[in-house]
Amino acid sequence: HGQARRVELGLDQNRLNMLLAVMHRHGGVKTSGQDVYVNVVGGLKITETGSDLAVLLACASSLRSKALPQQLAVFGEVGLSGEIRPVPNGQERLKEAIKHGFKYIIVPRGNAPQKPITGVKIIAVARLHEALTEAMAIADENESENQRLTFTQIQIKVKKASIYIEILSERLHK
Repeated sequence: HGQARRVELGLDQNRLNMLLAVMHRHGGVKTSGQDVYVNVVGGLKITETGSDLAVLLACASSLRSKALPQQLAVFGEVGLSGEIRPVPNGQERLKEAIKHGFKYIIVPRGNAPQKPITGVKIIAVARLHEALTEAMAIADENESENQRLTFTQIQIKVKKASIYIEILSERLHK
């Protein structure tokens, strides 16, 4: 029973440790005895904080053995007190996620659209525990579909959505 391992590729180690501590304290998901491996696919290095929420929901999904659906996109910065902060270019990120067929999008309340958008369920959250509750409810709703995919596939697809949004963000900043 050695110390739990934290392995991250493409993400800052200190940021991951901080995020896991926030998830424990403000999300009720204990990671202290668990090994946590986070790999950003494609060899990319994420430096923007807009992927915080996606990383934590992917970790919670794995720890709770609940697969998130492949039609879920997530973005948002997670603060030390569990608040979900808006990210730059939130409306553009939403438009791109919708254009790519995502049916569920969890966003910071500050990035929520003014009017409902037909064909997509946008869930605006202010706190980490809200995001976790909503994501696990979506996982439960889509359980039969998720059973056809392995947890690894789900985690990668969630990360790909986050990475896609990160790439979009970087392009918009240039």
